[in-house]
Amino acid sequence: MLAYKRVLLKLSGEAMSGELGHGIDPDVVNNICDQIKIALEMGVQMSIVVGGGNFWRGARNGHQMIRTTADYMGMLATAMNGLALQDALEARDIHTRLQTAIEMRQIAEPYIKRKAAKHLSKGRVVIFACGTGNPFFSTDTAAALRAAETDSEVILLAKTIDGIYSADPKTDPTAKKYDEISYMDILNQDLRIMDTTATALCRDNKIPLQVFAISQPENIVKILQGEKIGTIVK
Repeated sequence: MLAYKRVLLKLSGEAMSGELGHGIDPDVVNNICDQIKIALEMGVQMSIVVGGGNFWRGARNGHQMIRTTADYMGMLATAMNGLALQDALEARDIHTRLQTAIEMRQIAEPYIKRKAAKHLSKGRVVIFACGTGNPFFSTDTAAALRAAETDSEVILLAKTIDGIYSADPKTDPTAKKYDEISYMDILNQDLRIMDTTATALCRDNKIPLQVFAISQPENIVKILQGEKIGTIVK
């Protein structure tokens, strides 16, 4: 029995690069797409928001640029990741649509809510790229926004760590892992699992968030089957 019928998977650019640390690791992408195929065969409707940090980190990379220019370059990076995901999914005979918040008609559809919903209802995977199409907003915020717009039941947030901790487990061995936490506690404790705009948007729209480690992509299917993995935010 499925725990969720319609989900949004949030993939960071870093997740796409795997151990390479930059660019796209084909093994990582293929493993993720294998799990997406299994999920679709189970009857799940899935959309994906993809980041671009494996190519460009916005203001961090372009520290001498004005913020808007750096952010727009980051949006273009997400389109490259979206194309890579689309190619890998279609190699598995999965009908896929790439929609971008910035129009680039030669390679993708412009984002239209009704079109996205129609694609999902027909069993197609919809990949959302270019964030919200606006500077100063992260792809986390885009994930929260698209999840609300497409009536997704949950956001699956794939991270490099296996859940939410009270501190960075890489630097603090005493960090406590949470099995469940509220959005308000995340904001009050400044845990920054997502940016504050995205966190507040999820809270206000009552969209649960499941945080898990993408190093084990089979977690995607396990979560959909109802297994308690990582951290659930409600």
